[in-house]
Amino acid sequence: MKIKKIPSSEITPEHIYIDRRHFIKNLGLILGSTALSAFANKSFAALHTLPSFAQAKEREKEKLSSLKDITSYNNYYEFGTSKSDPYDYAEKLNIDPWSISIEGSVTKPLKLDLDELIKEMPLEERIYRLRCVEGWSMVIPWVGIPLHALLKKVSPNGNAKYVEFVSLKRPSEMIGQKDDMLDWPYTEGLRLDEAMHPLTILAVGLYGKVLPKQNGAPIRLVVPWKYGFKSIKAITKIRLVEKMPISTWMKANPKEYGFYANVNPKVDHPRWSQTTERRVGESLLTPRLKTQMFNGYQEEVAHLYQGMDLNRYF
Repeated sequence: MKIKKIPSSEITPEHIYIDRRHFIKNLGLILGSTALSAFANKSFAALHTLPSFAQAKEREKEKLSSLKDITSYNNYYEFGTSKSDPYDYAEKLNIDPWSISIEGSVTKPLKLDLDELIKEMPLEERIYRLRCVEGWSMVIPWVGIPLHALLKKVSPNGNAKYVEFVSLKRPSEMIGQKDDMLDWPYTEGLRLDEAMHPLTILAVGLYGKVLPKQNGAPIRLVVPWKYGFKSIKAITKIRLVEKMPISTWMKANPKEYGFYANVNPKVDHPRWSQTTERRVGESLLTPRLKTQMFNGYQEEVAHLYQGMDLNRYF
């Protein structure tokens, strides 16, 4: 994998990094919770001391999506089906306290609160593209924990073949869960080798800021070569299992949503083409971009699927 260190001023608006002491103040502008101050100081203190750095695949020609677009245009059905619903309703979600358990086919199961997780795991900033099946994409500077570092800590045993992720179920605050359109809680899965790939991260921030609630706070999955519906948000549990998990969208509509969800422009969604995409925030008059195989990460991940029929295993 080609890794390039990029000065923070080249990937993020300079004012975000001018004074790290104002991190919590800036965070409040995004999250706006009445309990934010105590929560931020308690659960995200480690992010306040982050150095300004980035490790990213070379993407000098790609403009970063704006913070406004990233935080106001989302798929997050726990809060509704409209792209604006997460921004409008996610603030109701209480994420303090928060813990995450790692269990199943492991020799050292763990349950960590978020503060422990951030203190014990390495944090990196990476620029990744997010591609959704509806034909839109973003380029986002994430702050995250390499998933392989966490999985190595729990020591998967010989029965572990897949990793299942489970999100929060709380209909009183996640108002979209009052609708039975999906089987809650949201679940997702990866093959173990996909989960251990160095590109796979658990994101806890973006654009130098703590992850906003509408983007999956406090912790979400990011797998940059797969479609966005694999990016499960508000994770509470990670299980290592022997059999392939049946994820939420597979269960809801297996003809349209397969387990792998690799970005493959040669395989159309039954209701639309996947060959092109449009960056969120761009004018409708802007020419659409050609969708790249594996979302542009073919060099790094194609070997994981050698010999597989990617039309069948979609």
